[in-house]
Amino acid sequence: MRPDRTIGALTVSPLALGGNVFGWTADRTESFAVLDAYRDSGGNHIDTADVYSAWAEGNEGGESETVIGQWLAARGSAVRDQIVIATKAGAFPGRRGLAPQDIRLSLEESLRRLGTDHVDLFYTHYDDESVEVPDFMATLDELVREGKVRELGASNISAARLEAALAFAESHGTAPYRALQPHYNLVSRDTYEGELEKVARDRALAVLPYYALASGFLTGKYRPGEEVPEGARTGKAARYLATDRGQRVLAALSSVAAAHRVPEASVALAWLLSRPTVTAPIASARTTDQLPPLTTAAGLALTEDELQLLTDASA
Repeated sequence: MRPDRTIGALTVSPLALGGNVFGWTADRTESFAVLDAYRDSGGNHIDTADVYSAWAEGNEGGESETVIGQWLAARGSAVRDQIVIATKAGAFPGRRGLAPQDIRLSLEESLRRLGTDHVDLFYTHYDDESVEVPDFMATLDELVREGKVRELGASNISAARLEAALAFAESHGTAPYRALQPHYNLVSRDTYEGELEKVARDRALAVLPYYALASGFLTGKYRPGEEVPEGARTGKAARYLATDRGQRVLAALSSVAAAHRVPEASVALAWLLSRPTVTAPIASARTTDQLPPLTTAAGLALTEDELQLLTDASA
C-alpha cells in the first residue's frame, strides 16, 4: 500500500487508519500492534480526534491521542516524520464548538498528548453556526502560519458553510480547507452525495469518508436470519440489517467478495475508492487480524459490472 494520494502538500496512503478504537476497545498493547502492522503494510495516515473516546465509561477524551503519542515516542522521531497525523477539534466535552479560544486550546492539548510540535491535518470536527466563518477560519490560518498545523480539513459541515469557508479563504488569502471528512459508505450515500459532493468536486477537496464500513455492518459479520454478534457497535450495525437496502448491499458484497476471494470489507472500501471524489476512506482495526481486509482494498480492482452491482444495490 503505497502513499500516493494527496491532501494539499501531504502525501497519504489510500487507506487512513482510524484511531477511534485506541484507548477504547483496543488497549495500549493491541493499539501498538495495529499501528505497527499498519505502518509495515505501507500505511502512513492515522486519523484521530481530541474527543476519542469520551463516550466510553471511565474515559474523558484524549485517550486515542495519548496512545498514538506513546507509540510515536516509542518508535522514534524518524517514524514521526513518515506519518501523517490528523486530529480534530470542536467536540471535546465542555469545550464544544468553534470559538477561537477553544480551537487554539484544543490544538495545544492535542499536541501535548501526541507528543509532537505540529499536526499534519487539523479538522474542525463539527460545524458551529454560532461562530462566524471569518472568526474560525482566521484562527485556523493563524495556527498554520505558526507552524502548528500543516493542512486544514472540515467534517460534519453543510455544503453552504463549507463553500462560505472556502470563499473566505480565497478572498482573504488565508489557509483553506484542503480536506473533507463526510459520513459516507454503501448504506449511507445521501450523507455525502449531492450538494456536499459537488462542493468537494468543484473545489478539488480531498475526501476521506468516515464510517466507511458502517460501524462494522459492511465487514460481512452481519447476516440476515443470523444472531447479531455482540460488540461495541452492534446497535448501529443491526439497524442497517433491518432494512431492504442493507440486505441488498450485503448480498452484492458477498457476491463480489466471493468472486475475488477477499473479505466483504475489502470490497466495501474498494467501492469507496472507486468514487470519483474519494481520496482515502477511514477504517479502524481493533486487532491485527482485522487489518488485512482493510489494506487489501487499496489493490483491489473491481470490474465496472461489479461496481454497478454495488451502486445499484445501495441506491
